Amino acid sequence: MRGKQAPKRPIQPDAKFNNAQIGKFISYLMRRGKKSTAQNIVYDCFDNISVKTKQDPLEVFDAAIKNVGPSLEVKGRRIGGANYQIPFPVKTERRYQLACRWIIIAAQKRKGRSMADKLAMEIIDAANSQGEAFKKKVDAHKMADANRAFAHFARY
Repeated sequence: MRGKQAPKRPIQPDAKFNNAQIGKFISYLMRRGKKSTAQNIVYDCFDNISVKTKQDPLEVFDAAIKNVGPSLEVKGRRIGGANYQIPFPVKTERRYQLACRWIIIAAQKRKGRSMADKLAMEIIDAANSQGEAFKKKVDAHKMADANRAFAHFARY
């Protein structure tokens, strides 16, 4: 590592819900610096969620993030000339980042609708422990469980 580590900057909450997590999610969704477009997509998505589920969209969003965020992941490590996939626990910030990334990628893979609709459907599926993003978490946990024998290398 060169130089000193970049300082942690405070996260700006979003304008409508005054929630820092949603502000971060908007930033993950943003492309080419178009923050207002990303905000419109997320807010339309939350309107769709409230219409479809008849629940508070913030609660559905939190449930989706909680269901999709992995608790274990594997990292490759070279020990004695061999590469091992070693399971590590995931820190809270990385768990949120991975969950957001997986939800956004899964929504982008859906076809035939607007991004707000696709994102709303993926968040609803994730809150119900279904969908592509939840499958990604299950696969990560299976991989970590399969490589449990190499967990002692994590303390190496």
